Amino acid sequence: MQHSRIALICTQPQLASLLQLRLQSKGYQVMVVEKTVAVLGAFYSDPPDLIIVDFSSPCVGCHDILFMLRGDSFFSPIPIIGIFPGTSEQDSWDDFPLDDFVTTPVNFEELVSRITLAQSRIKRIFDNNPLTRLPGNTSIHRAIDEALGLPLAVCYVDINHFKPYNDVYGFSHGDEVIRMLARIMSNAVRESGGGFSGHVGGDDFVFIVPRERAEQVCATIISHFDQIVQTLFDEETKKRGYYVAHNRKGEKEQMPILAISIGVVPMDSPAISHAARVAEVAAELKKLAKGNQGSSYVVDRRSRTFEDV
Repeated sequence: MQHSRIALICTQPQLASLLQLRLQSKGYQVMVVEKTVAVLGAFYSDPPDLIIVDFSSPCVGCHDILFMLRGDSFFSPIPIIGIFPGTSEQDSWDDFPLDDFVTTPVNFEELVSRITLAQSRIKRIFDNNPLTRLPGNTSIHRAIDEALGLPLAVCYVDINHFKPYNDVYGFSHGDEVIRMLARIMSNAVRESGGGFSGHVGGDDFVFIVPRERAEQVCATIISHFDQIVQTLFDEETKKRGYYVAHNRKGEKEQMPILAISIGVVPMDSPAISHAARVAEVAAELKKLAKGNQGSSYVVDRRSRTFEDV
């Protein structure tokens, strides 16, 4: 069985070294982060399954990091365990949005038990996609319901011709493309000022941002995806602009380099009277986007006409 990856945010080298060795002896992969300024960058490149934060000694920036993690769609589901001085008393946990805690001196067997229980609990509670860690359909439906009538845009994203790519290059490569798009989308949403990011399943994603930021976020996602996707193909394939795969009829066909289509649905549009209508409109928009060459997005401007980019 593959053990979890644990990120340990700790400014005490001796404690960090001890916990790292003990946790590794139990089969966990442990990444020690000594400087809080490096936390988000390290986590986006290699997301952990659980985070331990040492509050038993002064930790500059730890509270800010804690709230940033909890406010981020990508990181919010990750269990966080705090380490506190044995003499401390917490009258309120509002300043420490944790899943659990232990006190010093750390009882290692207790810590391992709390790690196990925290991960079991999170699996029961959250519907996050196991591949991308993004919120799944339950969270997506709730977010869409809450966005109804507001000046927000629900944006559906999927990858064009993804199945043939999976068939030719293999599921492991396909999974990496899915994870790559999840990171690109989450980063673009976060860097635009925040919003919601979710994974419907397969190569289908959703993000929700203020309507005035939607097109810029779409453009950023497309730009980054189109740049990175070039690294997935050899030079000859890139020069040709296609690879050969079997279509749904079993016939050989020239498949274009991977691209994405995004349907942008303004939630204060008169065309959106209920949440179920959002997916229907998004499907229409994505179909229009797929008619364009390469990656593109289409915005629903129902009072006028569809606008594609």
